[in-house]
Amino acid sequence: MDIEQSNEPRMSGRHDGAALVRVERRRRWSDEEKLAILKETTEPGAIMAVVARRHGIGTGQLYTWRRQLLRGAMAGFVPVELVPDAPTVPSVPHGRIDIRARGGFTVSVDSLVDRGALKMVLELVGELEL
Repeated sequence: MDIEQSNEPRMSGRHDGAALVRVERRRRWSDEEKLAILKETTEPGAIMAVVARRHGIGTGQLYTWRRQLLRGAMAGFVPVELVPDAPTVPSVPHGRIDIRARGGFTVSVDSLVDRGALKMVLELVGELEL
């Protein structure tokens, strides 16, 4: 059965013989209005048909809006693969010096080292008999 759609005014019959003419227009719903209506459907005990009827829309429209909302929400996500942490290699700051002594210990200094303190440490290391 092929139903022809047009923008012509629709006529509905009345029992008194008169014809009632009305023009049906496509309504425009803002995103805020759609979201408010969809929120109503998530309330405990809410029935989709009742919410749709209250706003003068079909239940199919509610399901379409819900699908569009979910599709839009998922569009912002990117798949992520979690992998175990790789062992980290300590980064060497610019100007860092490692001094390894015979006893198995290391003295590390960087460009901000106090010269007097470094001299004292090196003298102590030199005095150690290992």
